[in-house]
Amino acid sequence: MNTTAIVRPVETTWRAKPTLEGAGVRLERAFGFSEVPRLDPFLLLDTFHSANPEDYRKGFPWHPHRGIETITYVLDGDVEHGDSLGNRGLISAGDVQWMTAGSGIIHQEMPKGNRLGEMWGFQLWSNLPARSKMMDPRYQELKQAEIPVVKTPEGASVRVVAGTLGDVEGPVREIVTDPEFLDVSLPAGATWSHPVKRGHTVFAFVVEGTGHFEGGRDALERGPATLASSAGTLVLYAQGDSVTVVTDKQPVRFLLVAGKPLGEPVAWYGPVVMNTQEELRTAFREFEAGTFVKRGQSRPA
Repeated sequence: MNTTAIVRPVETTWRAKPTLEGAGVRLERAFGFSEVPRLDPFLLLDTFHSANPEDYRKGFPWHPHRGIETITYVLDGDVEHGDSLGNRGLISAGDVQWMTAGSGIIHQEMPKGNRLGEMWGFQLWSNLPARSKMMDPRYQELKQAEIPVVKTPEGASVRVVAGTLGDVEGPVREIVTDPEFLDVSLPAGATWSHPVKRGHTVFAFVVEGTGHFEGGRDALERGPATLASSAGTLVLYAQGDSVTVVTDKQPVRFLLVAGKPLGEPVAWYGPVVMNTQEELRTAFREFEAGTFVKRGQSRPA
């Protein structure tokens, strides 16, 4: 049996597009409804980066979620949050909130920015399998200091939110889609390789700088490799056992995300993602009737 490891080639790349969400928040969407099920189990990735409070301060007032997980990762500024379970707090620079909406939660997220009015972060939506869609809601909230940073021999600096790097395991655990979520900073003139699970969906999203996301240093020296030319590029990988990222004259920072595909039907409307249209109708009937939340208050105070 041939067990030769395969470096994943890039399947395709595309640019995030401006969009308006919430009560009037200007975002860039890397992928969403139109890409389903191409990035299964992931549903949506938004990035918000602005020094103008008018772009974000209207925020995301009270709204429901069911059937998914929302992952909020803040690089700069503060996001004030609250929910129907009585949770309240701030997600600040370097923090991660991994919220499993499960059977239903009503919450709000209100970006506040930093003292200069700057706000920068990401929100990723990950689907739940049919067997887990009505599980109890829960949070895994991580402050900056709780997320390990690994310095690799290649000079990379990697924040490990979920998954493993060497013998370091990220603090987000017991997620049904077996995800990996890494924030990787690679200096100029470096090569970084990382094993990933065969069969899992893997993508990179470029945060800053420029990197070659296909092939090693030899491929770069022979000629053009697949290039993510600037921040805002989504790199979707084909199948294989590892990824290799190479930098030339510029450093690069990117999110590397992986997860186990569900291969299930997706019925999606707004903040609710189920498996059938009837389940969607039930969710919205319950929301109107005040019976949407199965745990905690039916409506936020």
